[in-house]
Amino acid sequence: MFSRFMPKEGKFFEIFNAHAKCLVDASHDLVLLVSKLDEAEIHKKNVQLKENQADKLTHETIDLLHKTFITPFDRDEIHKLITTMDDILDLMEDVATAVWLYDVQSLTPEAGQLAQICASGCEQVAQAVALLKDMKSASAILTICTTIDRLETEADGLLRSAISKLFREEDDVKSLIKHKAILELLEEVTDKCEDVANIIEGIVLENA
Repeated sequence: MFSRFMPKEGKFFEIFNAHAKCLVDASHDLVLLVSKLDEAEIHKKNVQLKENQADKLTHETIDLLHKTFITPFDRDEIHKLITTMDDILDLMEDVATAVWLYDVQSLTPEAGQLAQICASGCEQVAQAVALLKDMKSASAILTICTTIDRLETEADGLLRSAISKLFREEDDVKSLIKHKAILELLEEVTDKCEDVANIIEGIVLENA
């Protein structure tokens, strides 16, 4: 009986889009961090700022789920979508923090390439999220999800190649450990983008 006093609609899509913007902005700062290590602390702080903003949006979404009677799609899907998007930002913060904490003075070219793929993946996620409010865009959304999957496959191959090269060419053990950890974290970002794409695909298939 209390359901009629609860709001029937929540601003879920607005929050999704705001969260996705944090993703994209943080990914651009990640690219800058990897390419301009002398400014690592500045870009690390920018990534952390976006991660904090996204955390608030995640909590706002979860709170809204408790207050909203009618949701645009399944509650579990909303929860999975926003928390997995948040995982992407957490991983980007991990990359930025690792570069700064390890006092990394140089990175492999592959790290820069992976950072660019991360940014592309985040941009694709934002595009897919922006279309979710209209299931008439189902075909376009699924195409974007396929692109995200392709980017993850590209990142996976690049990671394997980069680590193989590291073990062949890097003699300093500490340096090898640092580079390997950062490369793996960057690739994990693309894994999480793929996870978001899979969630979005599920939402589309159930609601289109």
